[in-house]
Amino acid sequence: MIVVHGASASPFVRKVLVALAVKDLPFEQIQQIPFARDLVYRKINPLEKIPTLQDGELTICDSTVICEYLEDAYPQSSLYPKNAVDKARARWYEELGGTRVAELAAGIFFQRFMRPMVLKQETDEELVKKIVNKQLPPMLDYLECQVPTEGFIFGDFMIADISLMSPFVNASYAGYEIDSARWPVFSDFVGRVKSHPVVNKVLEAEAVLMGRR
Repeated sequence: MIVVHGASASPFVRKVLVALAVKDLPFEQIQQIPFARDLVYRKINPLEKIPTLQDGELTICDSTVICEYLEDAYPQSSLYPKNAVDKARARWYEELGGTRVAELAAGIFFQRFMRPMVLKQETDEELVKKIVNKQLPPMLDYLECQVPTEGFIFGDFMIADISLMSPFVNASYAGYEIDSARWPVFSDFVGRVKSHPVVNKVLEAEAVLMGRR
């Protein structure tokens, strides 16, 4: 049985849960928050990040490494394109979604959700304004030109689609929504990815855990 360690609301854990669902692989999930100084968890992931996946005797960390493993070990319902050019583009979108896009969305999520709701601290609205008004728009300008007006990036739904969408789920928990008038193509794309049956099912389960259902 595959075991996934990680909190469902993490954009990285969410990506792995969607990948498992696309491939119709049964798994057990253990809700684990990152950097919790959990000595038991540290034994399987010395970085204390999430997610971590265990499959038999194999233990691996990092969502991208995990998804590439799932693609190699369970090739049904591909997560990546077959041709080298498209596969390279897919890996780039996955990297972008997991780095700069996630950092910006996480900044909004941390300030407007984690600080007041979990840490009982005041939100740094000046920092949020900087992210929303200065740092995020150039990235959204770029993404507006990268995604299709219909369907998904490589035709079939794949890991690139969830990678670019996932961070904005977290931003939405903090009250941020992409301006559909300024970025209509990417805004519609995010909506299509959320509405994909596999993604929608994952988000519905996540909403229950987040107390939103």
